Amino acid sequence: MTERFGRLIGISLGPGDPGLITRRAWALLQRRDAVWVYPARSTRTPSYAFDIVQRAGLAPPGEHQCLLFPMTHDGDKLARAWLRAADAVLPWLQAGRDVLFLVEGDAGTYATFGHLARTLRAHERRIGIEIVPGVQAFSAASAGLGQPLAEQDDTVAVVPAAYGVSALDRLLPDFDTLVLLKVKPLMDALIDWLQQRGLLEGAAFVERSGAPDERSFRGAELLALRGQKVSYLSLLIVKNPLRVRGERIRGCLKKEAA
Repeated sequence: MTERFGRLIGISLGPGDPGLITRRAWALLQRRDAVWVYPARSTRTPSYAFDIVQRAGLAPPGEHQCLLFPMTHDGDKLARAWLRAADAVLPWLQAGRDVLFLVEGDAGTYATFGHLARTLRAHERRIGIEIVPGVQAFSAASAGLGQPLAEQDDTVAVVPAAYGVSALDRLLPDFDTLVLLKVKPLMDALIDWLQQRGLLEGAAFVERSGAPDERSFRGAELLALRGQKVSYLSLLIVKNPLRVRGERIRGCLKKEAA
């Protein structure tokens, strides 16, 4: 008899508003035979993903577990955390149980899901992996601001702010919109940079998009954030009106008749 392994399924929940959970994710969350797992940064920090499903009125199945994914750039610590998470999940998968990994935002975009999936597949290649796509925080934030993220042939760069302010200057000539994620450690430096480059007016800061305590600041309002503590779940959307565009091909090229 062929051994049947369960599937690891990344359930994208959107950035915070339970109304943004997709129909596919909602249907899977109704299953009582699956196991839920969800990430948290530490034992002192509740899981934001689990908070979203609770606010949606969704009850967990009989078996569910929080997995710890520490916020660190230490590769050894991260590898140990991923291995511990994989060891916790693997017995369920080996028993043929599907495991739903709850993820805020989109499971395929800067999410902990990918680390767990790779670690588990290194253990056992027969484990099935599925990602249920979801609404990304920057898409929801842009919509909440009432502005398109991009129009016509605009170019967009999505960049973790950890690369530093100097990296942004290299992007400005090529992109009409910069989406800066994980901006918490660099807020003051980013505000200074926006002012120096004449980009403050077209910038917007969104914190905890879709959550009950969401905050947003536009233009000169961002100056009030200097020296203030902001959530890890924060981003900046920067419109760059200074970009000089090169030649563009307009319309579609038609094939010549044979």
